[in-house]
Amino acid sequence: MTIRVAIHHKTRYDYDRLVALAPHILRLRPAPHSRSPIHSYSLKIEPQDHFINWQQDPFGNYQARLVFPEKARSLSFEVEVIADMTVYNPFDFFVESYADKFPFTYDDQLKRELGPYLEKEKGGPLFDAWVKSIQGKNMPIIDFLVMINQRLEKEIDYSLRFEPGVQNPEDTLKLHNGSCRDSGWLMVQLMRHLGLAARFASGYLVQLTSDVKSLDGPSGPEADFTDLHAWCEVYLPGAGWVGLDPTSGLFAGEGHIPLACTPDPISAAPITGATDECEVTFSYSNEVIRIHEDPRVTKPYSEDQWQCIDALGNFIDAEFKTNDVRLTMGGEPTFVSIDDMDSAQWNTEALGEDKLSLAKDLLLRLRDRFAPNGLLHYGQGKWYPGEEVPRWALGCFWRTDGLPLWHDPKLLARVDKSYGLGQKDAELFAKTLSTMAGISPDFVNPAYEDTLYYLWKEQSLPPGIDSHKANLKDGLDRMRLARVLSQGLDNPSGYVLPVGWDEGLGGWYSTPWEMKAGKVILIPGDSPMGLRLPLNSLPVIRPEDVEPPRDPFEERAPLVESIVPDKDYSPAWGKVVLQKPGDVKRAASAAKTPPPAAAKKPAAPKPVLRTALCVEVRQGKLYVFLPPLEQLEHFVSLINLVERTAQVLDTPVVIEGYEPPRDSRIQKLLVTPDPGVIEVNIHPASNWQDLVANTTALYEEAFLSRLGTEKFMLDGRHTGTGGGNHVTLGGSTPADSPLLRRPDLLRSLITYWQH
Repeated sequence: MTIRVAIHHKTRYDYDRLVALAPHILRLRPAPHSRSPIHSYSLKIEPQDHFINWQQDPFGNYQARLVFPEKARSLSFEVEVIADMTVYNPFDFFVESYADKFPFTYDDQLKRELGPYLEKEKGGPLFDAWVKSIQGKNMPIIDFLVMINQRLEKEIDYSLRFEPGVQNPEDTLKLHNGSCRDSGWLMVQLMRHLGLAARFASGYLVQLTSDVKSLDGPSGPEADFTDLHAWCEVYLPGAGWVGLDPTSGLFAGEGHIPLACTPDPISAAPITGATDECEVTFSYSNEVIRIHEDPRVTKPYSEDQWQCIDALGNFIDAEFKTNDVRLTMGGEPTFVSIDDMDSAQWNTEALGEDKLSLAKDLLLRLRDRFAPNGLLHYGQGKWYPGEEVPRWALGCFWRTDGLPLWHDPKLLARVDKSYGLGQKDAELFAKTLSTMAGISPDFVNPAYEDTLYYLWKEQSLPPGIDSHKANLKDGLDRMRLARVLSQGLDNPSGYVLPVGWDEGLGGWYSTPWEMKAGKVILIPGDSPMGLRLPLNSLPVIRPEDVEPPRDPFEERAPLVESIVPDKDYSPAWGKVVLQKPGDVKRAASAAKTPPPAAAKKPAAPKPVLRTALCVEVRQGKLYVFLPPLEQLEHFVSLINLVERTAQVLDTPVVIEGYEPPRDSRIQKLLVTPDPGVIEVNIHPASNWQDLVANTTALYEEAFLSRLGTEKFMLDGRHTGTGGGNHVTLGGSTPADSPLLRRPDLLRSLITYWQH
C-alpha cells in the first residue's frame, strides 16, 4: 500500500541589476542511498543560458555544477521529485556481534575509511558535561542510540532559524534551542565524541497527514507537508549508515529523503555559489502533492469514489422503493485493540480480560449513540468444542417506536464495578419483585449448591492443598471449588422465582417448585444459576401444556408504553406511574411479610412452571437472570417490573439470561468475542442513509474505545483484523424478507458468489 507523491521545490533570487553569476553547486538530487524509491527527477534552471555538469562529490552524493556565461537579473532553481512513500522498518538491519553493545571499537580497516566521520571539534564545558553524563555502558547499541536521540529531542527546542550556517554545539546546548541543522550537527559531534562515526545529512522531509487522528499523542501535521531538513547518520558495522532525527526523536523513515550526507555541514549545503554585490529579493516554496494512493485499511476509497458509492446507494434505494423490495441490511464488522497487537486474545484466542473490558466500553458508547433508553444485556454467546466456558455476548436492546425500554440508565450496574452487595440483597430484591408482580413472596425459592458433589470434590484434592484458596494458575475446577467453599455450602447461591404469564388474568403468576431434596439444588458449574436450574427434577410437563412458539408471520400490534401490574395486582396497560414514597415503603416491607390471604391467584390450577427469574449476587453485583418468553409484550412487562424493583430498592442490576423474543418491534446490537477480534453485530437498516449513519457511528465509537481495524505484518505492511466483515441481508419481518418472498433470489445470490 503505497502513496506516490510529487515534491515541488522552487528557490528564486531576484537582483536589482544585472549581475555576474559565479559557478554554483546544487545538491538537490536524492542521494544514491535513499531508501524511499525515487521514480523521477527533474531540474529546471533559469537563466536557461547555462552549462550543467552532473558529478558525484567525494562522499558519493549527486551534485550539479552550473556555469553561467552571461549576466542575469534573476536566478531560479525548480526541482520536482516523484517518490513512493512506502513504509519501511527503520530497524530492519543486523549489527556485527562485536558492535551490538556500546561502547565498541571499529576494526582498523573500517576506522581508516571512516576517518573524516570521526573527526571531533573541541567542545565547551556544557558539551563536555553532556558527554560525561551519558550512562550507556554495555547497553544494546540500538537502545543506546534511541536514548540519545530522544534525550536531544526533549532537551533542545526546535525553532526556525534563517541565519546562514550551523550553530556551534556549545551554543545549542546553552540556548536549549536550535534549528534542525543545529540539532543534527550537535548529534554528529556527540556521536563522534562517544567513538561512533557520524555524518551530517541534508534532505527533504515529507510528512503526510494521517488518515485517522491519534487518540493520545501527536497526530502529525494537519496537512501534507515537505521542507528541507537535516539530521544525523551513524555508521554501525553490519547495518551501515543509520539515520537519526534528533528534532523528532525518531529514526529516519520513508519521509526522510537524503540529498547530501557529508562529514561537515558546509559540504551538504543545498546551494553553494556567489554573485556580484547587489540587492536581492529571495523567494522560496516547497510543497508535496499526492499523485497516487493505493487502497489501504485506513483509507480504502478516495473522496470521489465515496461520492460515487453514496450516489449508487441512493439510486438503489429509489429502485427498491419503486419495486417494493423491503430489504434490510446489517453487518458484523470486527475490531482489534490499537494498543496490544501481540497477545493471544488479539491473534488466536476468543476470550481475554482486556477484550471484555474494551467490549464493555464499546457497548456503553453504542448504547449512548443509538439507544439512550435501551436495555443492556449480558448473555451467553457461542460455545465451541475445546473451550472451557461459553463466550460472553454483550447486547443492547431498544424499542423501535422510540419509547424507553429501560428508563433510568443509573439502575443498570457496570459489570466491572463492585457495589458491595450480598445474598441478603438478592433475597430482598426477589421478594420485592414478586410482590410488585402480585405474586406471594412464598414462591421465591432459595437455591443451593450441591453439597455432596463439592464435598466429594474436596476429598479428591491432593494432600496439602487449601481447598478454600485458589490462584490464577489453578484450573477452573479448583477455582470453582474454592469459591463455593468460601461462600459456604449452607448459604444460598441465589433465589429463584418461577414465573409465567396468565392470559386470562392479564398478569404474572407462579407455581411451587417441589423437589425431592426439599430445596432447589443447582447443577454444579460456573454459569449463572439460571442456566443451572434442576429442571429435570420437576414434574414432566404434558405436551398440551407447552406454549407454542409465536407465528413469525403473525401481525404484531404496536407495543403499549408499558405493562406493569401495580401493587394490588391490577394490570396496568398504560403509562408507567411511579409509586409514591409510601407505596415504595410498603412494597419493600411486603417483601418480608406475605401478602393477605385475599391476594389474587390464577383461577384454575396451572402446570408446574419451568421458566424462572433468578436473582443472585456475584462479585458484589446483583444479577437478574431473565427466563425465556415467547411474547415481547410479556418481556417488556417483566423488564418494567425489574426496573421498578431496582428503583424501589435503589439497587443497580445486571441483566442476564435469555434475550427478548425475536420481534420487529425491538431492535438489538451485540458485541461478541471471536478468535483474535471483537465482533459487533450491528442492527439492520432499511435504507442506504441509515446504513451509512450506523456504520459511520460504529467505527467512530469503536475508535474512541481504542479499537481499530488494522494490524501489521512482520515486515510492517498493513493488513485487516483477520476476523472477517460479514454482511447480513433480510427484512424487518419474515413476511417482508425478499429472500422469503422470492426464494429464487437466495439461490441466485449463492450462485453469484460461488462464481
